[in-house]
Amino acid sequence: MRVIKHWQAATPAAVGALALLAAAALLLPGRLWSALGRMVVGHWLVLLLAVAGATGLAVGWVLWRRSRLAGESSAAPVPPQRPLRPLPTWMIVAGALVVAGITWAAVWALQATVPAGVGTPLEAAQLRVETIRTGLSVGAGAGAAAALLLALRRQQVTERTQQATEYDAGEKRVTELYVKAAEQLGSDKAPVRLAGLYALERLAQDNPVHRQSIVEVVCAYLRMPYIPPAGKRSAEDASNTAGPDQLTQPDPREERQVRLAAQRILARHLRPTTPDDTPSSAYWTGMTVDLTEATLVDADFANCVLNDARFGEARFIGDTLFNSATFNGTAWFGRATFAGLAGFNGAMFNSAAWFGRATFTGEARFDTATFNSIATFGEVAFSDVAVFDRATFTGDAQFDGATVAGLTRFDGATFSSTAWFTAVQFARLARFDGTTFAGKVSFDGAKFTDSARFNRATFTSDASFDGARFGATARFAGTVIGSGGYNRVGGATFHGMASFLGTKFSGNALFGGVKFIGGALFFRSTFEKRLSFDGAVAGDGNHDDGEWPSGWKVDLGTRRVVRVPVDATPEPE
Repeated sequence: MRVIKHWQAATPAAVGALALLAAAALLLPGRLWSALGRMVVGHWLVLLLAVAGATGLAVGWVLWRRSRLAGESSAAPVPPQRPLRPLPTWMIVAGALVVAGITWAAVWALQATVPAGVGTPLEAAQLRVETIRTGLSVGAGAGAAAALLLALRRQQVTERTQQATEYDAGEKRVTELYVKAAEQLGSDKAPVRLAGLYALERLAQDNPVHRQSIVEVVCAYLRMPYIPPAGKRSAEDASNTAGPDQLTQPDPREERQVRLAAQRILARHLRPTTPDDTPSSAYWTGMTVDLTEATLVDADFANCVLNDARFGEARFIGDTLFNSATFNGTAWFGRATFAGLAGFNGAMFNSAAWFGRATFTGEARFDTATFNSIATFGEVAFSDVAVFDRATFTGDAQFDGATVAGLTRFDGATFSSTAWFTAVQFARLARFDGTTFAGKVSFDGAKFTDSARFNRATFTSDASFDGARFGATARFAGTVIGSGGYNRVGGATFHGMASFLGTKFSGNALFGGVKFIGGALFFRSTFEKRLSFDGAVAGDGNHDDGEWPSGWKVDLGTRRVVRVPVDATPEPE
């Protein structure tokens, strides 16, 4: 149908072009026609090859174009084109006048080519009669072209009528299949529900225009309330679940299989490539998934491509995989619960990623994930390991109020914009080794119960640790801090040794009011701008005070970090 449509659009233009060429040819002098005839007779083989070559190219292009259109087509019914308007009466009159005008012009032009005084009067009359016949033949050809256009229009009307009939029949069939499959999803028998899911999948595969609506039906099914099976269930228990006047409830174990099938259907058609990295013919592009408050079991959306993905308040039971997934629209995981492993390794978030107040009971892995917009993990609860090694945060990253009960790792991560870790609670080791903070970063009020490591990290802009609490050793060895502005550690408390071994402070370093209870080590540290320990105290009398920057020391009486007087005499060893 699409090929016919293209030819229908091109035919009137081609006929019009031929008519213009014919009119131009009739205006050419007779001697040019004679010269053209001699050229054709003398070089007929060359002209034949040229015509054959041009015809072959045209046929090849048409076949290539037809194969492309056939590849793009599907089994879905094609909607009818815009209805043809009836031809007005004046067009018929105008067509007749055009044909008459072409006939008159042809006769007049041919009569003008007859030279005067050539031959006998009889021969001259015969020549004029021949020119009139030729002109009438041209007029007959123009009339035939007009008749061809009318026949073509009549064929268009017939084809569009047939197309509309087929479209109506196809839409009726699609609607019937859709309704039947939806009814099967409401059955209390698991095999019937499975059949309904696979019927919807086939319907969507054959009808691209209905794919989004069918995806929404599958998502709505997964959003239905579901309680996973707690253990084995005997046949006797199943028979005793419902009374004689009650409907039989679906077996949770059977329902689990139905939901797994629904999840696999979604994932299969959201993956643009097959496992061997070849394009997948089953991929449905541009799908939006809404699984808000859904219960998903062992969800595997690895390598999937999603537009707007809504998983807010969803429950993920078992291992959940979004490894190497691509989120082109907003990714909503706010208040979601991940009961097992949550794998987002290599995932790419091209728009906002919202994980606010989500709960990760198992490991949370975001290794090499890329966040190209704002990433929100505010008040997230990580009950196990939280790993963001080599992750990239292009937009703002917000972890305000998050709690991490297990190991925390951001080794090699990159924060290109502002990073907020305000009031975050790290119960175990927190590692930021080799992390790059290109924008402002705030650990104000953060609590590090165990050791904290920022070795070889880079803080390009302002870095703030106001009010932070370090319960064990805090290491900043080889770190570059604050070439872009102020670096505030005011009011922070270091219960363990604060090691700034070889740390480079490129901006102002403000340690006002800091408590170095476990001492501090500033060996080989460099300070390029202002350094201040106003109100800072060190040691508790039971720990080594450590080593301080040149020109600073700990007053043994007050335990305050003070400047060494310029004229102070060094104490003898």
